[in-house]
Amino acid sequence: MSATASGRVQSLLDDYVESFLQHLRGAGYAERTIRKKRTVARAFVRWAKRKGIATTDLNDGHVDAFVLRLPRGGESRRQFELAVVRLFLDYLRATAGLQRPSAETPFSSVASLLQQYENHLRKDRGFAENSLRVYLPLIRTLLASKVVDSDFPRSMKAFTIRDFVIARTRNRSAEYVRLLATALRSFCRFLFLSGNLPIDLSASVPRVCKYRQCTPPAFLTPEEVTRALAAVDRSTPRGRRDYAILLLLARLGLRAGEIISLELEDISWRTAEIVVRGKGRTIDRLPLLRDIGEALAAYLRKDRGVSKSRRIFLRMWAPRVGLAGPAAVGHIVRLALAQAGIRRSGRGAAHLFRHGLATRMIRHGASLPEIAEVLRHRSQMTTSGYTQVAFEALREVAQPWPARRGVR
Repeated sequence: MSATASGRVQSLLDDYVESFLQHLRGAGYAERTIRKKRTVARAFVRWAKRKGIATTDLNDGHVDAFVLRLPRGGESRRQFELAVVRLFLDYLRATAGLQRPSAETPFSSVASLLQQYENHLRKDRGFAENSLRVYLPLIRTLLASKVVDSDFPRSMKAFTIRDFVIARTRNRSAEYVRLLATALRSFCRFLFLSGNLPIDLSASVPRVCKYRQCTPPAFLTPEEVTRALAAVDRSTPRGRRDYAILLLLARLGLRAGEIISLELEDISWRTAEIVVRGKGRTIDRLPLLRDIGEALAAYLRKDRGVSKSRRIFLRMWAPRVGLAGPAAVGHIVRLALAQAGIRRSGRGAAHLFRHGLATRMIRHGASLPEIAEVLRHRSQMTTSGYTQVAFEALREVAQPWPARRGVR
């Protein structure tokens, strides 16, 4: 190891570890947790020094190599160290000028290939963060499988994709299979357009048959919505936060991703409006209803606290940043339903409130264009699915069913 490289790594230990720990304190981590993370960060720096890795050269591959030094059997310890070192590396990228692989970087590893695919989705395709959270883990699963070899991706064939899909979709839901197939087609098109595959293999991904509107959408009745809201303990900080989230779902029919994206500037208290960033990067203004405004004000004044994040809803535990994703809202909904004794199966727990709002509207005589405007649907085909829940109206137009002794 050269003296220059040794000096750079030593400066990493001297200049950045302690400032990293101060950063964690500012994010709300407890001292006990910070001490554990200090041990891992210092171990990583010593390991980098022994390997002769300069500060500016550190990357995700070094993180994986550092964690793999641990003996087998310590999976929980390995996961903890992996999380700490990734957090440390993100901090270095923000403060020490470390760069992520750019779109112009040649494909040198599976990690850089995944990074370039992410850049393609983000910059070329304009994907939202919520969509990236769906696509990237699925493609990461492909890159971690036996399909990947030393000649990947040029070694990919139609039958390898087919075998991968078949192997990964056993005992999986139809929605998971559909998302996996969609992500694989997108990845194959990216490989072809970027010149890493001579042919487009997207057509070789098996298609998934999923019928639209084959069953009525699951929804919450007005009584169940009332029970779910009443079940939240508003005497606690978590309860006040969750209650405000549930009100946004029940009264305005917001999607989980839209709630996650809400920022402090999106609330106009004087005009009683709330700005919502919806699908397709659309921006809408909705009325800030009185009960929603009161719930938001109570949470913001008492419980949100100080944070560099501009998101309205923050984690209860360190780091005090915005909620990780739509799944966090789904967890809040499932907890409220369980406390209210309401059982609902299937995916999309947060959408139960949205479906419930549409169901109430259509049963009270609202037209499909009116429902589409409230729910901000881009196509009325989506809204038409709620006609299946207007059971009384459907009975009026239903044709008699033939039977042996007359119609029924």
